Amino acid sequence: MHRLIPAAAVVLSAALPARAAEVDTFTLDNGMEVVVLEDHRAPVVVQMVWYRVGAADEEPGVSGVAHYLEHLMFKGTDDLEPGEFSRVVAAQGGSDNAFTGPDYTAYFQRVAADRLGLMMEMEADRMRDLQLDDRDIATELRVVQEERNQRIENDPGALFAEQRDAAQYLNHPYGRPVIGWMQEVEALDLEDALSFYRRYYAPNNAILVVAGDVTPDEVRTLAERYYGPVEPTEDLPRRMRPQEPPQLAERRIVFEDPRVAQPYVIRTYLAPERDPGAQETAAALTLLAEILGSGQTSELATRLQFGTGEALYSSAFYNGTSYDDTTFGLVVVPAPGVSLEDAEAALDRALAAFLEDGVDAGQLDRIKTQIRASEIYESDSPQSLANRYGRALTSGLTLDDIEAWPDVLDAVTADDILAAAREVLDRDRSVTGYLTAPDTAPDDAVAPAPASATARDAAPAPNPETRETVQ
Repeated sequence: MHRLIPAAAVVLSAALPARAAEVDTFTLDNGMEVVVLEDHRAPVVVQMVWYRVGAADEEPGVSGVAHYLEHLMFKGTDDLEPGEFSRVVAAQGGSDNAFTGPDYTAYFQRVAADRLGLMMEMEADRMRDLQLDDRDIATELRVVQEERNQRIENDPGALFAEQRDAAQYLNHPYGRPVIGWMQEVEALDLEDALSFYRRYYAPNNAILVVAGDVTPDEVRTLAERYYGPVEPTEDLPRRMRPQEPPQLAERRIVFEDPRVAQPYVIRTYLAPERDPGAQETAAALTLLAEILGSGQTSELATRLQFGTGEALYSSAFYNGTSYDDTTFGLVVVPAPGVSLEDAEAALDRALAAFLEDGVDAGQLDRIKTQIRASEIYESDSPQSLANRYGRALTSGLTLDDIEAWPDVLDAVTADDILAAAREVLDRDRSVTGYLTAPDTAPDDAVAPAPASATARDAAPAPNPETRETVQ
């Protein structure tokens, strides 16, 4: 048994009293990995089953099938009627749900600690014994289509994000929406869902994360009883995806929609993710995003909102918890009377000035302290903690990487941040997009823009997460 204490549990211990969970891990004989996050402060437990498969693992032509199957998993088994799973959880005073991302699909329940065995029994049952028919397929397909209508078709910002992703990733499946392209979602059938289920839903492709008022021995006993008998998939395919060719020229799009009330410009760059044993660049980019675009004291806000007054809002974003290359993004919402072209030019000037002036040491120290504090505060929630571990592990990281992450962040220097910025903020690896109403669209959608960088939304700020997780 591998025992770890997260570094976040001891950092800032003098200033912020917090008791982070102890972490234990073991593997069942059928290949299912188990992570136990032990915390006895409340008699509550969260069970999460994470499958190492998401929308980016779909075959071409069936986009949306991972998310579709997630919905179908709440249909019946030999032992449970359709919808009974959630009814049983609710009857125990608990809650449950599921979500799909590019790199994972996860199912969770939050219940009283003494109900964990029942949750495991039901979750193990549907891992291999899902019972579907054409009626289930037709009903749930309409639900997914309506979800796409509400989340994507009725939101110009979401449609814009889809188009940017498709432009960013020419070959990698991150260019497909998690929820799927509508014409392919409409064509999904029973065999598409069952084929995906049989291939990927197996104990040796799953990680069980249990967080809360439990001990490792209790979890081991229950996991061996309920998950242990589930047969593994012997011919589980290796996780191999087509990768991006070298991006040799910047890409630009203009998305016009009469529903757009607040135009904005956004630029995203291909950027490295957190790699096992090599998280230093991702740590530098994490801090760069905070320095450039987090809050009113950030570089972009100081220069563009409170300096020149050319922006109503500005931001930067980066999430390195990704199986393959991710993106680093910047957003600017122009002030009244400022065109999108001028807002982009202002952004480029601000980036150039930042690279010239360097990182403010005091600001960097404050940001590191804030990140350390947020890690500790997050540890107060078993569900947040289980999410942190599950997302990282299904993205290819290890427990050692998760444990080391706070120290890796803390070791980043100003020079590291500037080096990462100069490497990643390369216009030849970027997509610049304008979201605008038709009467305010620029005359030339493909004209080259000024000299460098990026942007994100405004009041109200749009969601910078382009490859969204969907429930």
